[in-house]
Amino acid sequence: MFEIIDVNKLPTLDLHGESSDIARVLIESFIKENIKLKREFIAIVHGKGTGILRNTTKEVLMHNKCVEEFKLYWFNDGMTVVKLKK
Repeated sequence: MFEIIDVNKLPTLDLHGESSDIARVLIESFIKENIKLKREFIAIVHGKGTGILRNTTKEVLMHNKCVEEFKLYWFNDGMTVVKLKK
């Protein structure tokens, strides 16, 4: 389960304006980078819009073996907070 997290202090990837295919590559790379840096939590900003980037983000996170869990940020559903495996 997620503890209380200050999202302003998390490493953040902003996907605004990216295509779905580019977003997939950016998310995978961002996860790998943060695993190497031994970070436990990251944030991905996909925006609200039509939901394409939110769905892409969800799909990538569901299939990535380095992701322990993830959920939409309760205060802003245009952001997903991710817990990485240790």
